[in-house]
Amino acid sequence: MTQVAGGSGDFQLVRHLTLAGSQFEIGRALTEEARRLGWSPAPATPEVNRARRTWFERHWPQHNARMDGAAAALGFDPDQDELALDGLNVVPAGSGCSALWVPPSGSADGHGRVGRNYDFFRSTTSEIMGSAPEPGELPMASRPYVITTIPDEGLSSTVITMSDLDGCMDAINSAGLAVMLLIADFENAEPPEHVSPQVGVGSVQLPRFLVDTCENADQAKQALLLAKQYDHGTPLHYLVADAHGQAFVWERGPDGREHIIEFGDGPLCVTNHLLHRNPDPMNLPADTEAGFGTYGRLRTLYERSKGTTMSPHDLRESLRAVRQAEDPAEPFRTLWSTVFDTADRTLSARFYLGDGRYSEELVFPASAR
Repeated sequence: MTQVAGGSGDFQLVRHLTLAGSQFEIGRALTEEARRLGWSPAPATPEVNRARRTWFERHWPQHNARMDGAAAALGFDPDQDELALDGLNVVPAGSGCSALWVPPSGSADGHGRVGRNYDFFRSTTSEIMGSAPEPGELPMASRPYVITTIPDEGLSSTVITMSDLDGCMDAINSAGLAVMLLIADFENAEPPEHVSPQVGVGSVQLPRFLVDTCENADQAKQALLLAKQYDHGTPLHYLVADAHGQAFVWERGPDGREHIIEFGDGPLCVTNHLLHRNPDPMNLPADTEAGFGTYGRLRTLYERSKGTTMSPHDLRESLRAVRQAEDPAEPFRTLWSTVFDTADRTLSARFYLGDGRYSEELVFPASAR
């Protein structure tokens, strides 16, 4: 593990963890790091826990093997039913964000790219829950991880996570599939709830599920349509793009219906409202105070990308145009900006160190091989 950005005097200190070997060994190492951060397994309903293991074994064997590694790290029987051996998270999930997919046909060098801003609170967990911070408590997003996993078999990947070590917010794999999550309906979002582990894929696990099991957008669509999914009270949606120039947004409405939103060969913009309700970027409602500027940010991204060829510099400038203002009265900041190059299979990121200060852009391949 190496420290790649920031330090004790900065808002963020970013570590890069590279793990190679079997999925069992990777799971054991992730669990050992999570325990160092204070994680402990959550109680689970026995019959639900048994069904979860069966679902993972059938649909996400990589995760199932990592759970066996977690059991070894904890000294537990992997078939015990009382505790969930995944969910290696120490902070609640959910964030406002902006993302823009530029297909190869709209890119100056023919590389498909996704740019995204990860917008989140600078507050501690206690403050967000309405109480004073505990002594020594750090802001919940101040210690992100970049994690590269290189399994003996299957797809390698690099992800960025706020602290969910078996989930993530941004991900790209060695096949060039990129996935990122965003809050789906910021205007009506509620604080995350405590939800006991359920059968299927949790909202923050979903990007890692896709980069573990899929090589392209068509496979990702099928995996999502077949998967059981659950969230923690804050519904998210996801931008998925591949190395072949395909991209879509996956979201579920309040009625439980699932939606795949595509824009053909054009740019695809997504912020923090449900696209299936407002599919036309030229005909969006006015922003409300509770909406976190979601419609305005999408208009800006769309207007900067429509009908033009974008260079990598243009994409980065578009991200800067919708970055959160550094207003002392506002709790949100753009805590990192990432650019996924699906042709090169790389993830580039700049991390927030403090107002007016970001790290240099760091480039991480999806595989160290």
